[in-house]
Amino acid sequence: MIGRNNSASHGRYLPPGHDAISMRRAPHQGAGRTASQRRIFLSLAVFAACFTLVGARLVGLAIMGGSGEGAAVVASAATQVHRPDIVDRNGEVMATDIATASLFADARYVIDPAETARQLTSVLPDLDLADTTEKLSSGRAFIWLKRDLTPKQQYAVHYLGLPGLDFRSEQKRVYPNGKTGSNVLGMVDIDNRGIAGIERYMDSRLAQEDAAGAPRFDRNTTVMLSIDLHVQHALRDELEKAMGEFSAMAAAGVIMDVHTGEVVAMSSLPDFDPNDPMASPDENRFNRATLGVYEMGSVFKAVTLAAALDSGKVNLDGRFDATKPLKVARFTIHDYHAENRWLSVPEVFIHSSNIGTAKIALQLGGEEHRDYLRRFGLLTRPQIELPESGAPLTPARWGELATITTSYGHGIAVTPLQVASAVSTIVNGGFKVQPTFMRRNEAALGERVISADTSATMRGLLRLVVMEGTGRKADVAGYPVMGKTGTAEKPFNGGYSRTKLITSFISAFPANDPRYAMIVMFDEPKANKETFGYATAGWNAAPVTSRVVSRVAPLLGLRPATKPQENEMMREAKLVSYETLSGQ
Repeated sequence: MIGRNNSASHGRYLPPGHDAISMRRAPHQGAGRTASQRRIFLSLAVFAACFTLVGARLVGLAIMGGSGEGAAVVASAATQVHRPDIVDRNGEVMATDIATASLFADARYVIDPAETARQLTSVLPDLDLADTTEKLSSGRAFIWLKRDLTPKQQYAVHYLGLPGLDFRSEQKRVYPNGKTGSNVLGMVDIDNRGIAGIERYMDSRLAQEDAAGAPRFDRNTTVMLSIDLHVQHALRDELEKAMGEFSAMAAAGVIMDVHTGEVVAMSSLPDFDPNDPMASPDENRFNRATLGVYEMGSVFKAVTLAAALDSGKVNLDGRFDATKPLKVARFTIHDYHAENRWLSVPEVFIHSSNIGTAKIALQLGGEEHRDYLRRFGLLTRPQIELPESGAPLTPARWGELATITTSYGHGIAVTPLQVASAVSTIVNGGFKVQPTFMRRNEAALGERVISADTSATMRGLLRLVVMEGTGRKADVAGYPVMGKTGTAEKPFNGGYSRTKLITSFISAFPANDPRYAMIVMFDEPKANKETFGYATAGWNAAPVTSRVVSRVAPLLGLRPATKPQENEMMREAKLVSYETLSGQ
């Protein structure tokens, strides 16, 4: 039985008597089976390795192609920028990253380019059919078809099940507040790299070079701005409404802490949505508050008078002849609302006399006047975080005529931000402030520009302009405002246009203890029925200032005053003004 079974096992018959032989061969046969198994396992391992290599190569070709073009894309994706969040001074998010998908194609695996393009454009209608067909027919290994798809769009493309198409995960920058603060934030390009505003500043300051030379960001870093999002919204909203009310071409506004230089709000209109910046015209992306330079007109009189009083060459009780226009060479200097009489220094300021201001500047002297303008930061490009920083346009030759015209804001062009900074210096005790868009926790006063006494005197004069001069419409109950109007004719065809105006109002509030400086500016505002045919600053920039202050003062934590307050210098300025007037 055993022999029979063995013979069956080995395929041959073993006669009786050969059982011992069969038993002796058994171990030999077991060893043979073990060797066969080894050969089988080795063969399987070789085949598995071969298939793994082939599979890896096919995957590599599918992604990268033979030309290396895909390798560059993979490298680009590996070093894609992850940007830190940007928040306002209170921690509210102004810019952040989200994960998104982008659609690409390997044209070598697209079976029918025309049909594939037709189906793609049916779910992605913003794709051009002819252009998409051409890309899919190119035979290239990697082609971007559409970046930053929404989840709904990604699902729609995925549902088509078309060969040769795939998605790549990317980072997309989003700005949850839309246009609010867009000129401060700036924008990023399609690869999430900053190209304007704070976004570009972050790239220059936060990027670190790795071995490959690609920028890296610390994703745990949060960039905190000086901007208050709620104040920013209120400023932009009032400027936008006023642009429509006065049919202005553009508007700009800046609100700054007079002690720290922090810009708590800045707006330039028309503006853009940084989520889709290219949807707006180029001019909407131009930052008028920090890059645009303008002849600001009579707001410069505040700087001129502060310099003259600080020098000691002009006293508060001084008087200047404004009985007739001032002729210099072939030019004649007029007053817009001529008083045609001698004016005290406060009256020159209150009535915004060009003639009186020109004579004050001449008494100060051209060289000293220019030196004060430099110390106020009005002759050099401001050093700020935003790359959009405009350089002033100044007279090529600083003679008598330049001294006269610059004294009341003609012949010199500066940015609204520079003017706001100068106003801060005038009212904060005389210290220069460095404007910043980054959050500061303490005062950052610079060199002394004017004395504390001069600063106090100027606060009184600025308050008088609002109480009794051209800035009456700027005042706010509970939050007393000090300020100065400015109306400048725009350069036009080698001269100046009488109908194209730049109007502005500089201010500080609250007047009894100034904490914030502000400038409101309009480009070519028009008169309307409510302004009785006037398009000057007292009829547009001043009342808009009042609206902004009434909205933002509570947001900034300012408590309303129970009754109007006047400082000693204001009472003195008023007394000098009244004595001069009664003596005429």
